[in-house]
Amino acid sequence: MTKNQSPKSAATVILLRPGANGGFELFMIRRPDEMEFLGGIYAFPGGSVKKEDCEEALFRRCYGLSPTQAGTILGNELSPELSLGHWVAGIRELFEEVGVLLCVREDGRPVDMDQQLLKERLAEKRQALIEGSIDLQTLLESEGLYCSVASLRYFSHWLTPEEFPIRFDTRFFLGHLSINQTPLPKSQEVAESLWVTPDRALERCQQDNLPVIFPTFASLRTLANFDSWARLRTEFGLHDVS
Repeated sequence: MTKNQSPKSAATVILLRPGANGGFELFMIRRPDEMEFLGGIYAFPGGSVKKEDCEEALFRRCYGLSPTQAGTILGNELSPELSLGHWVAGIRELFEEVGVLLCVREDGRPVDMDQQLLKERLAEKRQALIEGSIDLQTLLESEGLYCSVASLRYFSHWLTPEEFPIRFDTRFFLGHLSINQTPLPKSQEVAESLWVTPDRALERCQQDNLPVIFPTFASLRTLANFDSWARLRTEFGLHDVS
């Protein structure tokens, strides 16, 4: 008998921005066909929580949320360190996959991401982060930046059923795109990407040209219940980090 694999802790970020007529859009990516997990599937940026995401030294480069507060938000089901590690992992994965870094200065001041030199340095360091030649803590320290963990709002929790060979225990978060950042259209883990309203995404799902797994579909259904950007922001306390 094959032993069921223990699920890996993971974090997923649903990136949002204001849309037309007071509505809003969300950012979706399509995983490359050759990927072992979710190949060819549309999803939101995210990935596994790593050991280094849960270390005290990195927490000192976080702004707006403590491990204890993170644990309380997640219902005290996990250790405070692993709890906050989900926020950190979401920010790291978002940066690695699509180049959006949710960050602030030490006192919470916004970062001017329109600075060309900063953009160039972060692009180089993003590649180094992906290759493993630097870690997130080193990157943040080198630029005087802090993870804006408070800008991610907890949204939902999904656990892959036991019959699947690859399993994840995933927390979903909502995040507001900074006005001076633009996600990469493609990357090593992204074959293509799009901004789309929840309603339009659901229409495409029904037309069989936007393949998704159930947690993604359920998230789209929940977000489609919000008829305006203002209502969504109020409900989840979303705020910009720029």
